[in-house]
Amino acid sequence: MKIGVPKEIKNNENRVGMTPAGVFELTKRHHEVFVQQNAGLGSGFFDDDYKEVGATIMNTIEDVYDSAELIVKVKEPIEAEYALIKPQHVVFTYFHFASSETLTKAMLQSNAVCIAYETVEDKEGTLPLLTPMSEVAGRMAIQQGAKYLEKPIKGRGVLLGGVPGVPPGKVLVLGAGVVGIQAAKMAAGLGAHVTIMDINMKQLRYVNDVMPSHVVTEFSSEYNIRKRIKDHDLIIGGVLVKGAKAPKLITQDMLKEMRPGTVLVDVAVDQGGCIETTKATTHEAPTFIIDDVVHYCVANMPGAVPYTSTLALTNVTLPYVIRLANQGWELACKTDGMLAKGLNIVKGKIVYEEIAEAFSWSVSAM
Repeated sequence: MKIGVPKEIKNNENRVGMTPAGVFELTKRHHEVFVQQNAGLGSGFFDDDYKEVGATIMNTIEDVYDSAELIVKVKEPIEAEYALIKPQHVVFTYFHFASSETLTKAMLQSNAVCIAYETVEDKEGTLPLLTPMSEVAGRMAIQQGAKYLEKPIKGRGVLLGGVPGVPPGKVLVLGAGVVGIQAAKMAAGLGAHVTIMDINMKQLRYVNDVMPSHVVTEFSSEYNIRKRIKDHDLIIGGVLVKGAKAPKLITQDMLKEMRPGTVLVDVAVDQGGCIETTKATTHEAPTFIIDDVVHYCVANMPGAVPYTSTLALTNVTLPYVIRLANQGWELACKTDGMLAKGLNIVKGKIVYEEIAEAFSWSVSAM
């Protein structure tokens, strides 16, 4: 099969869809791989690295799309890429369709096959292709939150770990999934007092068992959230509903109950955000302030650490890319139920129920 790896063009997105090691696994199986010039540069991989493992370097993004059948990316196509995607393409990437009606309509009109990393689901109900980026984002949420708590950038002026004689900062984590656990782990490591909330008691019991004593669990409810936001310095939104929009756990009126300089980090921004005032930002302009509350809502947080992120992503996507290349998308999805869950749009039809529900459309039977 002919596989294309284009350069990511989303703002400050330095990850790349595949490492040279991943490309090698494809070329040794006699697949052709077309990599756009400098596609891996931001992640620390050079054109010569790809050439050495048998890839063909293409000058332009148009050349890659024109040459390939399977497109392997990191982030969803943006407007400049819509016209490049044709009916002969299978696009394998993070899509997060539920957060963008414009993107959804564009991919429907392309008549391509769209397989989303974030909805590939294993037998235990976990999301193996989303997990590594959630791990990165959860850990980064604390790094960024700690930075934006500094007074020169309008935060409360709180050091999360405190110092002898001064209490540590307080971190509230909404969601005890992968993002929430990684955020809690990082915050606890800095010495902060951490409260982690979820509606899944089984998950809260797990967190209670594995986290140190200064990480406390609490059932998530509007009442409990309103109580905690009044005295917590950093609030992490890490809620995920598979393939669907995130629920709004923090509403705009709640901002007035927070202390000036409180920092919100909405990791759920890709799925529309779990904070009502969320709007997607970029690494170039990562924050905005509403009612004296700092919002950090970067939609591609792992893009800031592309070397780590690209390696982690290829580790989990490569087996599926090989399967798609060896068998074609139809046979691969027919024989692999996990991969089949990744099918979101097929030849102009939505086949993933939560996406249709997000826009009150009907889902198509395959």
